[in-house]
Amino acid sequence: RVTLLELMMVKVSDKNSVTSEEMNVLVRNADFLAACFQEKCGAVLKLTAVADTADEEALVTVRLLDVLCEMTSNNGQLEHLQAFPGLLEAAIDTLRLTHLAGKQAVNIFTATHAVTGQKEISHPAVGFKSHLIRLIGNLCYKNKENQDKV
Repeated sequence: RVTLLELMMVKVSDKNSVTSEEMNVLVRNADFLAACFQEKCGAVLKLTAVADTADEEALVTVRLLDVLCEMTSNNGQLEHLQAFPGLLEAAIDTLRLTHLAGKQAVNIFTATHAVTGQKEISHPAVGFKSHLIRLIGNLCYKNKENQDKV
């Protein structure tokens, strides 16, 4: 699943080579990806435990967020995802929970806390909070209704 999401990420990121037919497929898949993210977003919190650094569901959720960030950076998919029910609320709730989890344990969700002395922590969840903020910002871009929710 992670590999498939990484392939989708490459396709979504390369805006020049996406045909209109492929764009239609990506928009249809955006609903599925957003629903999966809403359902699995809490799995990332398991990564705060040292033993669960390779939790597959959490890694899938991290990649889902990356793909959603790229999709919302593209105007063709942005409006569709801005109207997706519950996506903005799930992102905001997950941001709150990761913020609290970062205060209670070693904060693996932000790059600033991922460096300890000279040793850098290479963790799959590093930057997760910044990607959540990016997704929230994209969902609020030129959308008064979502801005009011935030």
